[in-house]
Order: sequence, then C-alpha cells, then structure tokens
Amino acid sequence: MSPSCWFLAFLLVWCLPLMLVMAEEQQGGDCSAMKCGNVNISDPFWLTDKVTGKSCGRPPYQDFDVACINHTSPTLRSSIPFNMGYKILNISYEQRSFYAVDLGKLNVLQARNSCHEPFYNTSTKLNRPFKISPVNLNLILYNCTEKDEAAAAARRNRELAPTNVSCGNLWAVFARAGVPHDGTGNYNNYTLDGCRAVVVPVPASSAGANASDYKQLFNDGFLLTWDVPLPHHPSIFPRKFTRQIIF
Repeated sequence: MSPSCWFLAFLLVWCLPLMLVMAEEQQGGDCSAMKCGNVNISDPFWLTDKVTGKSCGRPPYQDFDVACINHTSPTLRSSIPFNMGYKILNISYEQRSFYAVDLGKLNVLQARNSCHEPFYNTSTKLNRPFKISPVNLNLILYNCTEKDEAAAAARRNRELAPTNVSCGNLWAVFARAGVPHDGTGNYNNYTLDGCRAVVVPVPASSAGANASDYKQLFNDGFLLTWDVPLPHHPSIFPRKFTRQIIF
C-alpha cells in the first residue's frame, strides 16, 4: 500500500469516533443541554425527536418523556390514552418538583357551549413517579342541571361560580375554589346530590381566590413532585417502544 493510502486509512480510523459522536449529537445529543421554550429539560426528563423517534442521550425513563409542542411548550404525557397531558411551566431539579397545567381540563374550560365534560380527576391522569404536592389547594368542578336543588342552593350562597362550560339547557359546569388537598382523595364533604364532580389542584397561593377566576387558577398551574426513578432496565423500559399516547 502506498504511503498516501496508509495516511488516508489512518485518518479514517482516527476521525471515525469523532464522526459517530457528532452524528449522535445531531440525532439527540446530551439531554442536559436540551431546552423547550424557557424550560431546561435534563435528567430524568428527556425529549423525543419527532422524526426519528429517538431520545436524546442515554436510554430514557419512559414516564419522563416530554414533547416539545411548537418548540415552546414542554408537555408531559397523560397516563390515559388519547387524553391531553400536562404543560410544564418550570422545573426545580434540586427540589424534584415542577409546576404544570392540566391541558385537558383547560381545553374544556376554554370552550363555550360544549358538550364535553371534564371527566377525570387530575390525579388519575398522572404516571406513577409523579405526585400532587399537598401544599396545593383544589378547585372542584361540578356538572349539574338547572334542576339540581343542591347546586342551586350553593349558587345562591355564592359557594359556586358558573363557568363557560355547558351543553345547551341540559347541564352546566360550576366551580368551587379553596378546597384543601386531601392525600386520601376523600372529598365527600364537598359532594352535591345530582352533580358529578372532578377535583383539580390549583396553587396554594390561590387561598381566598374567587371561583370565578377559575381560568387564571388553571393557567397558574399546580405543584407536582417526582420520585427518583429506578435504574434503567431494558425489560422495564425498552429503548425502542411504540408511542401510542396522544398529548
């Protein structure tokens, strides 16, 4: 082999690892350097490339999968298929906590004359590592008809505030604010006969807030915490999986 060929062979061997590293960074790179809007996304959270379906950096924890919607809104998936997840407002990695907005409820409450109800309690949509912080208060949404005497009495006493959500003359949704968080999920003291109810956490700073400000309370988000994830194991979190959750 001529000296020039030996030189080219040596150059290829020397450059190949660098080329592979550059290619890996282009496909995802270091998760600690990722950002969506104004939110830094780093371990244990990770972003997925929508084109390749690959994660950035090392094998991810599946429940910490974050979608970057319109390059500005980091969104955590819901545990319920085809249900909208949670928009992340900010993350404190030191305290393992973040503020988020329940997009499914917010989407319903922003509608007018809609026949879609806010079906699920926010807690039922959370994946296992995440918990609602007990410092939050709660907003309770009631689906009632005009004939519900308990709801009518509560409205007269100004305990409930009307929302924009209704289905013609069939039913309407009302809000109650300032309900303390209950870790056991027992809110029987706030039930109303003939009304369906869902519980949504809102910031602790909303103490004394009027239920008529329900949209702002939703947009302010609520505090979530997470447990330290278990070490990655291929049998638990395979590197390649089929994404079936719609944010």
